Amino acid sequence: GGWRCLGIPAPGAGAVGGAENQRACAGLRLSVYYGGTFDPVHLGHIAVADAACRLLHTSVHIVPSADPPHRAPASASAEQRATMVELAIAGHQGLVCDRRELRRSGKSYCVDTLCGLRAELGGTQPIAWLIGMDAFIGLDGWHEWPALFDLAHFVVVQRPEQSLRSMSAGLQNACNGRWQTSPEALYSTPAGKLYIMPLALRHESSTAIRAGLARHEDVSAYLPSAVAEYIQFHQLYASGV
Repeated sequence: GGWRCLGIPAPGAGAVGGAENQRACAGLRLSVYYGGTFDPVHLGHIAVADAACRLLHTSVHIVPSADPPHRAPASASAEQRATMVELAIAGHQGLVCDRRELRRSGKSYCVDTLCGLRAELGGTQPIAWLIGMDAFIGLDGWHEWPALFDLAHFVVVQRPEQSLRSMSAGLQNACNGRWQTSPEALYSTPAGKLYIMPLALRHESSTAIRAGLARHEDVSAYLPSAVAEYIQFHQLYASGV
């Protein structure tokens, strides 16, 4: 399990939701992290983070990837993408830009980030990883993916056009018994539960925004104004890469 990276036993000796574990977690706030390339960050990303902040009654740490292993290299530098996140969340109470992956060398594997968070926050702190449905249904392609359930809960952002039915049999089996009908259930244990967060349909797409910028189209309607100005000033994505 993922707890091996800390040299400590899994919570509840491997059983999610044990009474002893629930007592240890009582009164703890949920720590929420939202990872991604954010290349560039757009209004859809901010809507997800704001909605999670309201629903889960806690701050949301947005974690830009330094070198994402699951996708093609980002089109803006890690520092530029993190700066755009900081510009996008200005004035949004409860949203924080977390640069921890930029400070770590090598690939940005989620399991390594969560191991670091566990070491930092302790074994009883409830941690949730906020993730889009499109990314979650491909979770079994991630590095050491079974260990992720030992390290954090997952809050999966529902997209109307996507379905959990497209998950592999292996991932479906790993998710059995973990789904919760209420976000409050995530507070009672440190890790291992799943919750679907409904969200109204959003049309923003970083891929489409980059393509539009490469064609010199006006995509400012999909971007926080400060991000649009930053992209224009630095001439990002103009080459279409």
